Amino acid sequence: MASSYLAPGVYGEEVPSAERPIAGVGTNTVGFIGIVPSTITYPVPNPNFDPVAARFALRQGAVPEKTIADAIEVKRTALDQVTAALEAKTRERDASQGATATLPGEIAALEANPARSEDDERQLKEKKQALATARKAHAGLDAQVQELRDQAQGLKKAVEGLEAVAGQPGGAAPGAAAPARTQPAPDEVSGLLPYILRQFTVTAEPCVTKLCTNFTEYTARFGPFSADNIDGTPMSPEHRALTHAVNGFFKNGGTRCFVARLEGPEQLQRALTMFESIEELSIIAVPGLAPELATWDELLAFCDTRKTCFAVLDSQQAVEDAQGDLDVRQLGTGGEKLPPPNKNAAFYFPHIEVMDPARALFDSDPARNVEPKHRGRVMVPPSGHICGVYARTDEERGVHKAPANVQVRGALNVRYYVSKPKQALLNPQGVNCIRNINGAITVYGGRTSGGDANNEFKYVSVRRTFLFLLASIDRGTQWIVFEPNDHALWGKIILNVTAFLTNVWRNGALFGRTAEEAFYVKCDAELNPPEVRDIGQVVTEIGVAIVRPAEFVIFRLTQSSGQPQG
Repeated sequence: MASSYLAPGVYGEEVPSAERPIAGVGTNTVGFIGIVPSTITYPVPNPNFDPVAARFALRQGAVPEKTIADAIEVKRTALDQVTAALEAKTRERDASQGATATLPGEIAALEANPARSEDDERQLKEKKQALATARKAHAGLDAQVQELRDQAQGLKKAVEGLEAVAGQPGGAAPGAAAPARTQPAPDEVSGLLPYILRQFTVTAEPCVTKLCTNFTEYTARFGPFSADNIDGTPMSPEHRALTHAVNGFFKNGGTRCFVARLEGPEQLQRALTMFESIEELSIIAVPGLAPELATWDELLAFCDTRKTCFAVLDSQQAVEDAQGDLDVRQLGTGGEKLPPPNKNAAFYFPHIEVMDPARALFDSDPARNVEPKHRGRVMVPPSGHICGVYARTDEERGVHKAPANVQVRGALNVRYYVSKPKQALLNPQGVNCIRNINGAITVYGGRTSGGDANNEFKYVSVRRTFLFLLASIDRGTQWIVFEPNDHALWGKIILNVTAFLTNVWRNGALFGRTAEEAFYVKCDAELNPPEVRDIGQVVTEIGVAIVRPAEFVIFRLTQSSGQPQG
């Protein structure tokens, strides 16, 4: 309503603009859910490593104190012996300096006499030989002193290292009562382990989410790469999978993720409930949780209810027959290891091989006889790395670009080699294969779970673009609520949604030579008759032509007669 004016004059008024720009929402914030024990055991290199210290290195369980005490006593005795020898050899070396100090003067005096007799010449020659011999002996003694000094330093470090080992969690200090032994004693362990174990206590409560913008923030809250057991199996396979997933996410271009810690798979629903309050969440994965129907159902139900979140699903690690060969029938139609069709999820196969720092340290044990090129290699679920690929593709090209034909950073190999004929059996089912193509580990599939069964939403990029549009328009039009429902409001809706979709079309996400071919926005009396307005509704119809990926590239070649084609 216009203001009332009483005095003549010129007045300026501010008129609200009909334009309310709609901004595109983010599409690359990921939510990871994984199992993290209360205490994480991880290996750290022992800077004072030697065979004795390694033999008595602590493992996960307790070690009797007598074992470490004996090792310390042995090293201290050796240190005392070397120290005594060092002192004696130092005195011998110092005594030898007398000859090397006087002979040069005597030689110089003889050489200065121009009228030397034959006897003088004989003395000069003898003294020079004596000086050479004395210098050689002194150099040898000096080398022996340095060698003994190095031995003493090494023994001193060994003693310090053993004393540090005695103070690690699970170990006992010398003089303490021997605790119960829960793991094989170090002398029963095959090989000399060149590291010690330490424990990281997780400070987060179960099902508390933590925003991580880099891998360091993750390790500070949930621990670093966890250690192996004596037999080489991971102490916490679920934690290993989660840690590699978050690390792979950041390696492949991810920038923001929320991590929810579980103590067991039964808490999955509780973690999903906590994720409901995080509006920016657009992708979700559960690395380390069993890839089975119960897990998939809970995850897919969350995405279907939220309507703006997309799930990245892992396959099982072993998909093979009795002979250990890949069995694609288990991932075919009705396969027991295939998730149900769903347009809000994508399924990736197989697991990928990555470098694990903790395993690399374990494999450096000489007794394990692992070739250097194979040390530290482990198989992990691919979902974390794939989420990073999503984030990188969204940032570099846009959400409309299929996250496929992209190299997986940090991946060294795949568990199964998937040939083109085998992928031809899996692709229609929505199994996105990760393949080793000319040595590059490449995501070579871009379909939603179920593939052809999802009709117009069988492609990941199409579905995620649709979710992006839905979330952006929903968030950018909240101002409409409780506005007068009339022609002016309808016009504003058309104006703002059209402006937003025009930008989306210009960025290449919509198909059409013109904006009119790419989309339409309708909000008029036909869609909003009196009976609709009377119940407080305003209806807008939007149609978009989202670009499809070029999944099958076909070149048709024929021989030409050489004549112009007219």
